Amino acid sequence: MLQPPRSSLQVAVVPAQRTARDRDQDAPWHTEAVCRRDEAGLFFAPSKEPTAARLSREEAAKRVCARCPVMVECREHALLQPEPYGVWGGLTAAERRVVLARRRRRDMELKKAPRTTVSPIAAAG
Repeated sequence: MLQPPRSSLQVAVVPAQRTARDRDQDAPWHTEAVCRRDEAGLFFAPSKEPTAARLSREEAAKRVCARCPVMVECREHALLQPEPYGVWGGLTAAERRVVLARRRRRDMELKKAPRTTVSPIAAAG
């Protein structure tokens, strides 16, 4: 019997994100975190870690995050704290700094924008 050709690509199965309504309201979000079952060393850098090893470790941590049902909550926690180290919610510390800088820049632009709105009738006239 002929076998279908094997693909070298692996398809990641990502579970649907559950909403806060779906979870037990008394349990904190982190009780459902996939990383609770993994080694913490995957998410935090050892001292003097070589760059290639760091990048590999961070990618492995991000793969764990990608299948986590509370990834969004974890990311927001790390952004609000802000957590200075480790991979949280699929983002490294450097990536979180970029997100925070963009949010600050967006907030500043929104504050500078005029608060006047033009009614659709006046705009059409």
